Amino acid sequence: MIDRRLLTHFDWITLMVTVALAASGFATIYSATFTGSNTIYMKEIYWLIIGTVFLILAISLNYSILERFAYPIYGASLLLLIAVLLFGKATGGATRWLDLGFISFQPSELAKLALIVALAKHFSSRAIPPRGLGLKELGPPFALMLVPFALIAKEPDLGTALITWMIFWSIVLTIKVRRRIIAGILLLICAFIPVAWMGLKGYQKARITGFLTPETDPLGAGYHLIQSKIAIGSGGYFGKGFTMGTQGKLMFLPEQHTDFIFSVLSEEWGLAGSLIVLALFLILILRGLNCAENSKDKFGFLVALGISAMLFWHMIFNLGMVSGLLPVVGVPLPFISYGGSFLISSMIAVGLLINIKIRRFIF
Repeated sequence: MIDRRLLTHFDWITLMVTVALAASGFATIYSATFTGSNTIYMKEIYWLIIGTVFLILAISLNYSILERFAYPIYGASLLLLIAVLLFGKATGGATRWLDLGFISFQPSELAKLALIVALAKHFSSRAIPPRGLGLKELGPPFALMLVPFALIAKEPDLGTALITWMIFWSIVLTIKVRRRIIAGILLLICAFIPVAWMGLKGYQKARITGFLTPETDPLGAGYHLIQSKIAIGSGGYFGKGFTMGTQGKLMFLPEQHTDFIFSVLSEEWGLAGSLIVLALFLILILRGLNCAENSKDKFGFLVALGISAMLFWHMIFNLGMVSGLLPVVGVPLPFISYGGSFLISSMIAVGLLINIKIRRFIF
C-alpha cells in the first residue's frame, strides 16, 4: 500500500523539469540524426523507456537502503570497471563498454553514483572535526575516489574521470577542509601538472592545445571547436528552426548527437532556446541543493549534494567545451546528449533526489 505522505510531498517540479529536458534531448537527437538510414533516435526511445523504469525504482525504494549497502555497491562498481579493462569492447581507441550480447553499457557512468553513495556513507558515519578535515580525515575518502578515477582514466575516459574528481572536491569542500590543507593541495596539484601532461595521450594533448589556438589546426585538433562555434553562432537569436540546422546535417559537426548536441540545439533554437534549456538545468540543480538542505539526515544531504554536483559539473564542462571556453574532454550533457548508460544514470540520480525530498518528513 502506498503511503499517502509520499504523494503529498512528491517533488513534481523536479520531475517536470527532468521530463522537459529529456523531451528537448530527444527532439534534438532526432533532428541531428533522422536523415538517411540513421535510426539513433529510435534507440533513444528505448533508452528513455528503460531510464523511466529506473527513475520510478529510484523513487520507490527508500534511499536508506543505499546507506546499508553503500560499500557493496561501490565494490561492485569497481569490479565492473576492472571487467571493462579486461573484457571491454574497444571503440574509437577507448575501452569503455561491456558488451553483454543483447546490450552494451558503460560502467563508469554507474561508478559516479556508486562513488557518491560511498562518500555519503563514509562522512555520515563519522564526526567532522570543528576545524575541518585534515590529511588524516581526507585520506580514506580520497582513496575511495582515487581508485575509480584511475580505472576510468585508464580506459581512457578523461572526461568522466574528471567528473569523479570534481564530485569528490565538491563534497569535501562543502563539509569543510582546513585552509592550510587546501593551500598545500593546490601547490601539489600545480607541481603535478607537468607530470600529468607527460602522461596524457597524444590526442588528449592535441585537444588542449587545440582549445588554446584552434585556428592553427583548423582541419585537425581545432576542427571540433571551430565547427561547434559556427553552429552556435549561426543560430542567432531564435535559430534556424527544428530540423533546419545545417552543421549537423551536412556532417560538418562531429559527434553532433553526443558531446556536441548543444551546438545542434543552439543552431536550431538560437539564443532563446539555449537560455530556456540553461534555465531548466539551473532549476534542476537548485532543486537538488534544496533537497540536500531539507533532507532528514546527513546521508541524504550528502547524496543530494553529490548528485547536484555531478549534474552541475557535467553542464559546466559540456557547455564550456562546445563554446570554446574549456578543452574538449568528452563530457556529455545530461538528458540532452545521446547515450543509454548516461541517460539511465542521470534518471537514477534525479529519482534519488525526489526520493530524498519526499521522505524528509517520514521517519
